[in-house]
Amino acid sequence: MNAPSALAFTDAERIVLRIAQDNLPDTLTPYADMAAQAGLEEAEVLALLKSLKERGAIRRFGASVKHQHIGWTHNAMVAWKINPADADACGALAARHERVSHVYYRPSPADDWPYTLYTMVHGRSEAECREVVQALQGAGPFQGYAFLKSLKELKKISMSYF
Repeated sequence: MNAPSALAFTDAERIVLRIAQDNLPDTLTPYADMAAQAGLEEAEVLALLKSLKERGAIRRFGASVKHQHIGWTHNAMVAWKINPADADACGALAARHERVSHVYYRPSPADDWPYTLYTMVHGRSEAECREVVQALQGAGPFQGYAFLKSLKELKKISMSYF
């Protein structure tokens, strides 16, 4: 698999991306406010964001909810043992579940750690998280798992690229 090549960005794109990667203005006109901050017109900002999405520079542009503040107080990283040939199927199955926020495939670097697919599962209790794991286990070719509870959040921020 080839790594994607880096995109070149205009000065205007860098400015808008720098603003967009932070919290949007809490106003009725966030794009107009972004435009004013960037020295552009609102239509330019909207066109620029659309172009960046079409080019693959950004995957999506949307709200991020702090799950702890709305009752989703438990989560677990679940490491799955799977057949490498089933990675795409297992990953797609896990990604479709509404309580799974992240899915990664990483070949194991050690013989004593047979897990290669990782999912972040969320719930209102540990029992709810375990229910998600059981549902996934019964729905696909998963061969086993390790349930890794989150004990303490040490850092959680969005990346800043510009």
